[in-house]
Amino acid sequence: MPDIRLPIRTGRLILRRFEAGDLDAFHAYHSLPATARFLPGPAKSYTQCMERVGNYANFVFEKEGDWVALAIEAADSPGLIGEVVLKWLPGFGQAEVGWSLAPGARGHGYATEAAEAMLKLGFEGLSFHRIDAKLDALNTASAAICERLGMRLEGRHVDKWRYKGEWATEVVYAMLSTEWAARRRDRPRAS
Repeated sequence: MPDIRLPIRTGRLILRRFEAGDLDAFHAYHSLPATARFLPGPAKSYTQCMERVGNYANFVFEKEGDWVALAIEAADSPGLIGEVVLKWLPGFGQAEVGWSLAPGARGHGYATEAAEAMLKLGFEGLSFHRIDAKLDALNTASAAICERLGMRLEGRHVDKWRYKGEWATEVVYAMLSTEWAARRRDRPRAS
């Protein structure tokens, strides 16, 4: 298994392995239609959330198709506020990043901070060549996160999915390891 040292700490967050105690908080936001709006499938039942938290808590990251799924917690306030994932895609050096937050945690920059930590893990820790994010074109909040991260809009697939009774257009944002390195090199240093 690639070496993934947990927890990952950022300026304001702790990204850690899921625990059984995260179930109620996870269910509280994944049971909401607003959370499910841009995720596959409907809002999740308590049983579905138990299964998902169990899978996330016991993730294995050894081969294509595996996921790193980390709980997001504010460093100054313990408790689950969301999750961030990195999926190892088929094809040499390919991955996908994604995130979901509880309503009260949205709009504070936590998803951007957590996703940036996953990009760092993916490029610097796991040596991925390319990481993308696939979104519903109507998910403008996540598109804005991708743009803040420096990911470039790579494609727009009109009416690619049929889910929840509607056709959805997929947009793909991506970043290469060379773009990540250049962004890190060119970023002003904090004093």
